[in-house]
Amino acid sequence: MVEDRYPFRGTVYGRRPVPLQGHRSPGLTSSSPIGVLGGTFDPVHFAHLRLAEELADGIGLSKVRFIPTGAPPHRGTPRVSAVQRLEMVRLAIDGNPRFEADDREVRREGVCYTFDTLNELRAELGGRPLCLLMGSDAFSALTTWHRWEELFDLAHIVIAHRPGFSLQQLQSSLPGPLRKVYLQRLASSTGLLRRDSAGAIYAREITALDIAATQIRGLLAGGGSARYLVPDAVLDYIETNRLYKERDAR
Repeated sequence: MVEDRYPFRGTVYGRRPVPLQGHRSPGLTSSSPIGVLGGTFDPVHFAHLRLAEELADGIGLSKVRFIPTGAPPHRGTPRVSAVQRLEMVRLAIDGNPRFEADDREVRREGVCYTFDTLNELRAELGGRPLCLLMGSDAFSALTTWHRWEELFDLAHIVIAHRPGFSLQQLQSSLPGPLRKVYLQRLASSTGLLRRDSAGAIYAREITALDIAATQIRGLLAGGGSARYLVPDAVLDYIETNRLYKERDAR
C-alpha cells in the first residue's frame, strides 16, 4: 500500500511516553483483539484486503474494522465522497465474516483523527485489546499524528512490513522520540496483544503487493483497466457511478 496503505494521519503533539506496563487492562482479558484499519480507501484495493487478512491470521484478530476517513488531516478532501468510499469498502469486504465496515468517521463532522476514533472504540469496548494496523512508512511518520503518544493508551500498534525489511532497518528510519518509544514497547510475540488492552508495538512481515490508490485512479482516469487491482464488485461500482473519470492531478 502507498497513499491509502498508511491511514490516520494527524498533527504534532508532544507528551512524555508512558511505560508499557502502565497499559495492562484492569483485568486480563481472554477476548481476541480487534483490528482497526483506517484510510481514505480511494478506492479500496487488494493490498488493503491482504494486509488485513494476513494480520488477522497472524495475530488472531476476531474482527478487523475498516474505517474510511471523512476529512483526512494531511490531504485535501477526496473527489469521491466519503459515502461512496464507504460503500466501496462494504462491497470489497462482503463475504468475509471477520471484516466489518465502520462508518463513524464518515458521519463525523470536521477533520478525523485516529486519537478520537480509538477513544470512541475504547469507550465502547472497555478493556478488550485493540490493534491499530498500519504500514512501516506510516509508523515512521507517527510523530506527525495528532496526540501520537496517547495512541498507546488506547491501542497496540501493529506494523506490517514487506519481506526482507528488517526491524533494524525500521528502527534506523525512525525519528529520535519515536525510536525511543519503539524500543520501549516492541513486543517479540503476539502474547501482549492478547493479554493487554493497549500499549505494545508488534511488527510482522506480510506479502508485498505493490498497489497504490493513486495508480488505480490514474489508470481509470486514462481509460485503463483496474481489473485484478480491486475486487470486481468495487470495479463495477466505480464504472456504474462513473468515478475517477477525470485525471486526478493531486
